[in-house]
Order: sequence, then structure tokens, then C-alpha cells
Amino acid sequence: MSEHDREPVESDSDSGEIDEHTPNIARMYDYFLGGSTNFAADRQAADRLLRVFPGNLEWTHINRAFLGRAVRLCAEAGIDQFLDLGSGIPTKGNVHEIAQQVNPRARVAYVDIEPIAVRHAHQLLADHRLVTATRADVRDPAAVLAAPGVSGLLDFRRPVAVLAVAVLDILDTPDPVGLVAAYRDACPPGSALVLSHSAVLDITTEEVEGAQEVFETTTTPTLTTRGHAEVLEMFDGYELLEPGLVPSAAWRPEEPVSEEYAARSNAYAAVGILPDND
Repeated sequence: MSEHDREPVESDSDSGEIDEHTPNIARMYDYFLGGSTNFAADRQAADRLLRVFPGNLEWTHINRAFLGRAVRLCAEAGIDQFLDLGSGIPTKGNVHEIAQQVNPRARVAYVDIEPIAVRHAHQLLADHRLVTATRADVRDPAAVLAAPGVSGLLDFRRPVAVLAVAVLDILDTPDPVGLVAAYRDACPPGSALVLSHSAVLDITTEEVEGAQEVFETTTTPTLTTRGHAEVLEMFDGYELLEPGLVPSAAWRPEEPVSEEYAARSNAYAAVGILPDND
């Protein structure tokens, strides 16, 4: 049996207390996408967010669509291993569903710190031997990469697509560039980075401030927007695929989009490939 064909190790324990009373961004995101894995506190916070920033609902769907297009591209390019950082609660258009439509042998390791997200994923993925869900803090790359649900499933001697979609903007970390680099350095040439990050495109200052106030009431109280140059720096060491770093909706859309619609992404997105510099 080859390394690629070995049986994956069981996912990590999803033990952890669930706080039903403090809003959680993963559960709010699920609510925005029409899911049911959320509590009253999450729905109330999500509704408050929409009152101060009505465009958030559109942002959610634009971001999810970018993820789907990027995963499909990676799978069609021959990458069959995916590490989804801050994966959230499983919902329509999951990474493993998209990747395995292209390649049924694609492997996906989901990582999130939210207990409900991981528990729900375990229930959903019970019959999927090529998919795992790990409860871990993505700010600790060493712990994530050593977790059985990751190291027992993915072979880092072969290309891996690292997904950091709408996660770095809600992490309390002083060095997001260094954090991305730690995952990059664990991957061989041919690997990919799929990344999106909140930015001020058509959102107003008042809307940003209102959204930040809502985030302060959640389990992830940080919301950071970054400019084009700051997000581009996170792709250090990668070669960007066309069209480069652009508003999420403008990254290889299925149909042409206007500049006005693209701006409603309020995020930049890109896919980079790790070159072989030898």
C-alpha cells in the first residue's frame, strides 16, 4: 500500500464546551448561507451585522463562490490534497464535494477551532474516508500540521492546496504574512495557496466601524481589513495565476462582472502556485 493509499487516521477529538450565548462567526456565516447550525445569539448578531452593513449577505455569497471556483481549478490542475484553514460549518458547496467531483480520490483536511463546526463536520463526514475534520487553532501551524487528521491524511511530499479563505481577517495575529509562510514552507513545489481577505472597496467607514462593533461581541472579536499591497504580501513565494489579486467576484467569474459588482466583494482574492526554484 502506497503512502497515498493508506487509511487516514481518525480525526482529532472535537471535545470542547459550546457557548450558545456568545455569537460565533462560523455559525453566523452558516446563517447567512441559509444553514441551520446556529443559535439565537448567532442569528441576532448576524441580523445586527446586516443592519450596519447590508452588503455582508452579498459578500458571503461572493466569497463562497470564489472558494468553489478556486477549488475546482486546483483539482482540475491535478492537485488532489486540500488543507482548509478555518473551514467553518459544512454547508452547500463544501470543498470535498467540489474537489471530488473532479477527482473522487481527492483528500480534504478541514481545520477549525469552533466545536460545533467540527462536530457537525464529523457527523456529515462519517462515511467519507478521504475527508477529516480537526479542531485546532490555525494560528499554530506546527500543531495543525502534526494533528492526526492532517498528517494522517495528507502527504506533504506531494502538492497540497492550502485554503485561507476569509480567515486571516478575523485572526488576532501580529504577523499574518509569517503565518501563511509557515504553511507554505511545509508544502512542496506545485502546491497552491487559495486566499481571500476583507478589504475596503465599496464599504463605507461607518459600515466598517459598525461591523467591527458587532464582531467585538463574538468569539472572534477581531475584524481587520487590509489593502491590496498588504494582501499581496501574503503570497510571498508564490506565483499568482491570472488575473492576479483582484476583488473576489472578479477572480475568474463564470460570467463577466461589472466593476461595480466586483467592488461589492469587499475583499481581495487570488490563487498562487509554489514554483520549483531548484
